[in-house]
Amino acid sequence: MRDVAVLGIGSTAFTSQTPEVNWKELIYDAAVKAYADAQIDPRRDVDSFVTCAEDFWEGFSIFDEFTPDQLGAALRPMMTVTGDGLLGLANAYMQIKSGVANIVVVEAHSKISELLTYEHVTEMAFDPIYERPLSAEREVHPYYVAGLEMNLYLNATGTTEEQCAFVAVHNRRQALSNPSAPYGARIGLQEIFNSGYAFTPLKRWEIASRADGCIVFVLAAGEIARRIAKKPLVYLEGIGWSSESPWIAARSADAGYVRRAAQIAYRHAGITDPRRQIDVIEVEDRFAFKELQHIEALGLARPGEAGWLAQSGALGHDGELKVNLSGGSLGCGDLIEASGLQRALEIVLQLRGEAGARQVPNVRVGVAQSWRGVPHGTGAVAVFARRD
Repeated sequence: MRDVAVLGIGSTAFTSQTPEVNWKELIYDAAVKAYADAQIDPRRDVDSFVTCAEDFWEGFSIFDEFTPDQLGAALRPMMTVTGDGLLGLANAYMQIKSGVANIVVVEAHSKISELLTYEHVTEMAFDPIYERPLSAEREVHPYYVAGLEMNLYLNATGTTEEQCAFVAVHNRRQALSNPSAPYGARIGLQEIFNSGYAFTPLKRWEIASRADGCIVFVLAAGEIARRIAKKPLVYLEGIGWSSESPWIAARSADAGYVRRAAQIAYRHAGITDPRRQIDVIEVEDRFAFKELQHIEALGLARPGEAGWLAQSGALGHDGELKVNLSGGSLGCGDLIEASGLQRALEIVLQLRGEAGARQVPNVRVGVAQSWRGVPHGTGAVAVFARRD
């Protein structure tokens, strides 16, 4: 079957607010950079376009009717994936693998700073009879679910609150070396605990702040990419996604959605020993404990081991596992549906050798993992590699 390569990438900076531009201008900015990186003309060379957007976040429906102009997709095949950016990447991957298209553009963005009712939109994903009233009628923020899930994870694995706090310390410090990350901070454990409980046992500094931004990927069939690429090629070797029960009461403590998605992606990519074969990892960490949970679900640590790895420094730039060197969501911000592409963006930069101060030498294989956030049990895993 055909292979799939990353022909170009482009992104804006990630910021807490972008009052100076609208969401179309964000997309245009990232798209222009991606097309320049790929050295293509979208109006001539691209067969299909994918935008990742949820109508509730955007404030209007049928979102793909509003994206062709800024992507160069006027009068071209255009579709919306109502999900995370890695799910959009998976759709593009299938289009190329199946021969439906040769070059596909994937866009994911966040203009969440303009949404004044974030918590009320989030409540719409809750079961309307048994779960939504807990937050709606009692005026409790829906992130209370994250506190419940963190408590479940801690009790199931023996992980401590202090070990989770190490994740927030590392990721916010790591973001200081990422010029696109707005939430970098040189803090310690004391600052994490002093920030207070937001949703017990989840503390305020362990929650990612929301951010605006856009990321665009250009994927191409391998035979085409090898002919026209001017930069080192990164291949999308495997991708998988999975959903578990939408019922909060039936949610697992081991992020089963990531475990199943990883099994699919690893099988496609030929990964049999992830801890030995994977060089850099970007996982979803919009709540600090989720990084530890996701590391274990990816098969990179045994249940309960990820906390000890975080505490020992084994998850840093110089550690055994290079995790969230971009700063993750805690450092870059919660980009909503663009979060998965932010993970993939960092992996591609590392594999190309373009990660600047964050660069890990001799990177060959990287994994990006996403999660759609509270209250979802949906995630995706993508494996990228160089083949020089």
